[in-house]
Amino acid sequence: MDYKIVRLTDRPELKEQAARWFHEKWRIPLEAYMESMEECLEEKGPVPQWYMALDGERIIGGMGVIENDFHDRKDLAPNVCAVYTEEDWRGRGVAGSLLRYVCADMKEKGIDPLYLITDHTSFYERYGWEYLCMVQGEGEAEKIRMYIHRGEE
Repeated sequence: MDYKIVRLTDRPELKEQAARWFHEKWRIPLEAYMESMEECLEEKGPVPQWYMALDGERIIGGMGVIENDFHDRKDLAPNVCAVYTEEDWRGRGVAGSLLRYVCADMKEKGIDPLYLITDHTSFYERYGWEYLCMVQGEGEAEKIRMYIHRGEE
């Protein structure tokens, strides 16, 4: 593994760089990431959390855990969100390593199961996620796939 996985809470100085990185990937307002990351750093509860894979100081992958990833099933929480790996690092296990790390870290914090929404149909199953149901995304015409991770790994 030529990269390391870090929690934002362990590297708070990465907050602005991380917020900008996630904003560039997903086009969610920068302020939304900054607000969620500030809440994470206050450590009042286990959610939200933010995680990055770093090659040196370059963010090459990341994901968060938030209460709800913009869908109508508020009871299916918390949600892994903003899963992204830089193109030049894809196919090298970065997202899988992040997923395993995040699931283990959240389980240590007493959070199990985790949920996520995605339009990918086979990627997450490799890492212990199971298809659960279809949910309605905010402002989306089509329903999207909801997965669950029950932490048995």
